[in-house]
Amino acid sequence: MSRDQKTDSLRRDGALNARPEQVTDELFSKNEFFDARDLVQVKYEMLRRVREDNHTVSESAARFGVSRATWYGAARAFDAGGLAALARQKPGPRARHKLTDEVVGALRKARTDNPRVSIRDLKTMLEQRFGVQLHRRTIERFFNEPHVEKKLRTKYHAR
Repeated sequence: MSRDQKTDSLRRDGALNARPEQVTDELFSKNEFFDARDLVQVKYEMLRRVREDNHTVSESAARFGVSRATWYGAARAFDAGGLAALARQKPGPRARHKLTDEVVGALRKARTDNPRVSIRDLKTMLEQRFGVQLHRRTIERFFNEPHVEKKLRTKYHAR
């Protein structure tokens, strides 16, 4: 694999180190196996230096070009999810945490009872009944998804 292909692959997988030049640990300067562009490898070696080689967290973080807070975050991620957890994750919620089964049921029932109910009315109903605030586009997307029965889909405009 060429260097550019590896960079593209690391970027695509969320494992490209944005600051490889800040990695000063001798493993990465003396051995071709170690690649400072590979964020997962960098974080793993950073953790290993503390846990196996008895370096301090401060010393290890400095050698790998990160803050102590980043070191502790990497340690928590590794302990919880292993090597794969060291790859960058997208920020924010991982799922539609507000669209609970109860909320989905209420949306479906409201649309079944009145196919012309407005998005504004649905938003108000959800806020009053469940205390949940959804953006109008979230509700629109819900009704346009393939899993929603076709009879529940209608063209509507929030006013």
